[in-house]
Amino acid sequence: MNKNIKHLADIAEKGSRVIIGLMSGTSLDGLDVALCEIKGTGLETELSLKNFRTIAYDDEFKNSVKEIFSKKIIELEKLCLLNKWIGTIHAAMINTCLKEWGIGNNSIDLIASHGQTIYHAPKSLQQQKEFGNATLQIGDADHIAVATGIITLSDFRQKHIAAGGEGAPLAVYGDYLLFSKKGANRIMLNIGGIANFTFLPGNLNPALVFSTDIGPGNTMMDAFTQQHFPGEYFDKNAAIAKRGKVNMELLNALKENKFFQLPFPKTTGPELFNLGYLEDATKRAGITELSSADCMNTLNQFSADMIIDAINKNSKDVNGFGIYCSGGGMHNPLLMERLKKQLPDCKFYTTGVLGIDPDAKEAVLFAILANEAVAGDPNVFSSGNMPAISMGKISLPS
Repeated sequence: MNKNIKHLADIAEKGSRVIIGLMSGTSLDGLDVALCEIKGTGLETELSLKNFRTIAYDDEFKNSVKEIFSKKIIELEKLCLLNKWIGTIHAAMINTCLKEWGIGNNSIDLIASHGQTIYHAPKSLQQQKEFGNATLQIGDADHIAVATGIITLSDFRQKHIAAGGEGAPLAVYGDYLLFSKKGANRIMLNIGGIANFTFLPGNLNPALVFSTDIGPGNTMMDAFTQQHFPGEYFDKNAAIAKRGKVNMELLNALKENKFFQLPFPKTTGPELFNLGYLEDATKRAGITELSSADCMNTLNQFSADMIIDAINKNSKDVNGFGIYCSGGGMHNPLLMERLKKQLPDCKFYTTGVLGIDPDAKEAVLFAILANEAVAGDPNVFSSGNMPAISMGKISLPS
């Protein structure tokens, strides 16, 4: 038997596993590295977050990814080169973290790498029935496995699509295993580039677990900041938005898209919600002049309104629930103020009160997926919104 296969089998038989979860989002702010100890599987899963760090990307990394990110036409050579390059950079960042934490690479059982999304193409967006849903993440895991010496799982979204899903949101799997609690109806709201949420019923019925993308979270606000305020990557503390006011004509035009009429669950990405979308809405609204502050305030309200609308539509038959926030948007005070004001019957928390650093949550959830792929039973997921599958391709170190 190949020694790596035997090692993988031994890992699967262990009572607990040490897994590094990686997340690199569409905001391109950096690589989230979450060191987790995970005991058990399925609904018996217990996770302890031992260390966490976000390593910021430099301008070379950001600019290189932007050359191919969310674009229909790119240089194929650039895509080929970046697939390997990102993998080696992520591997170096993992090695740096382990050295700083004083932990040997041989102490880590698995790495779970989300990769870098460069294009998300659900059928509802690209309208090509013969191709169906598709998505692409790069940052090849073979390079991570070889450079770290650690078995690496990656490319999680493809199996979800193969099983009939859209490749997103995958947070529902980890949310269900980590955060479900008898007697507590919970909404796990993640406001990343795209906002999504998972509904966890207090009766623990997996058939009632529900997860969907909502629409823009930070992606349009971040893109607008980067275009109009060189050197800035996001509207820190909503400082720009707070100087302006909502333009109702633009807000109404932003909401006029067939995506918002599609039934839940659904997925989307910056391929739809981008600066081109903003430009088109501005023209349709008949706006010829608008201050940057007013535009940012309007984009902020747009994100808030669509989150509120989605939650209201999907929780109208549920009494009493808490909303547990994660993602970069939870740090936007104006956005959070609007959510709390328009959802007065909800109690807002971060996942920190449940024992998981909200900034680490997405990386943690991919560690959960790797744990389930190696040691779990996919039949624990029995909801139509959660195809009963194990996700992740396995890369061996040698």
